[in-house]
Amino acid sequence: MAAVLTRAAAAARARRSGGSVLPLRSTLAGRGPFFSSEAAATPAAPAAAAAGEEEDGDDLRGRIFRLGLAKRSATAALEKWSAEGRDAPAEELRRIARDLSRVRRYKHALEVADWMKTHHESDLSESDYGMRIDLITRVFGASAAEDFFEKLPPGAKSLEAYTALLHSYARSKMTDKAERLFGRMKDADLSMDVLVYNEMMTLYISVGELDKVQVIADELKRQNVSPDLFTYNLRVSAAAASMDLEGFKGILDEMSKDPNSKEGWTLYRKLAAIYVDASQLVVSAGNSLVEAEAKISQREWITYDFLVLLHAGLGNLERIKDIWKSMLMTSQRMTSRNYICVISSYLMCDRLKDAGEIVDQWQRSKAPEFDISACNRLFDALLNAGLADTAESFRELMLQKCCILTSRATIAE
Repeated sequence: MAAVLTRAAAAARARRSGGSVLPLRSTLAGRGPFFSSEAAATPAAPAAAAAGEEEDGDDLRGRIFRLGLAKRSATAALEKWSAEGRDAPAEELRRIARDLSRVRRYKHALEVADWMKTHHESDLSESDYGMRIDLITRVFGASAAEDFFEKLPPGAKSLEAYTALLHSYARSKMTDKAERLFGRMKDADLSMDVLVYNEMMTLYISVGELDKVQVIADELKRQNVSPDLFTYNLRVSAAAASMDLEGFKGILDEMSKDPNSKEGWTLYRKLAAIYVDASQLVVSAGNSLVEAEAKISQREWITYDFLVLLHAGLGNLERIKDIWKSMLMTSQRMTSRNYICVISSYLMCDRLKDAGEIVDQWQRSKAPEFDISACNRLFDALLNAGLADTAESFRELMLQKCCILTSRATIAE
């Protein structure tokens, strides 16, 4: 049986279409050695531009970014810089490595990190070891990262280093190794934060072991670790992919009672409820193998949908565009549910122009045909959520697109 969100399948679809997909595993986890809330809201192209903004000056950052091709040596550039009698402080090297990673220049980032270890070993922090493990994984693979981790002195095997290796196993879908490492972390009596649990949940979603997501969620509660919005997104995604509507509703109710609940959580919760009402989430059981495979495909896309809702709740509009663009680049056939997800997200963020563009794409699509009944359900769902103004904006938008809503709510007026 095909696994939910298998990265290899997604990458293969992207190669067939000439595009690329987002690194969904790390995005679902919410953060990693290079993640920040600001970075999540920043599209890749502007990040690349910002990273190269100092290229014209003769500074260390500019020299390394001008290297361009991976076959050129960042180590050689650093040695030349040092031979000129110039300083390369650990903090500057750390910042350069992180910026290189953000624009996916992992080989050069690793060279900078290695040079920093050689020349500033006494200045290395726990996060520096985590960063190197992540970079080694990206350049040489998880086995190389494991070798590096095991050779670290006991004092360097911090929560950051353990979590980075767990991240490597999860990215590579090494379930057995991840579970063993998770056990070692518990035995080491580390004070584990929510990211560790998010990593395990993400892994289980990626390999299709959805029942284990709730097991991790239960353990998180037993350890009194506060969940974050990414935790809830993972749990909701797993429940929806399992077609477990009761579990889905229970998680949304739990979110509403969480004392740490923030404004973004409220928006996400409303969006998730609207999405279920509008998209008819439940898939009726079929008997044929073809229908079973179709359900697996739908489950994979449900997880993408909730990733869109998550970023809508966080206000990361550029990330919504990035995810949607990645979905369009694959050969997977879009469904009315996918369109409803993005349209409702833009509506809730008061982005009518963006919502209108998605409606246009949907109307031009040939598979499936434009589904006015789904639009009617979305209109009703907005009203049921108490969002009369948003519903009215949607009705007016649909009129501009020459579509007249005939929902029960409209008929009752």
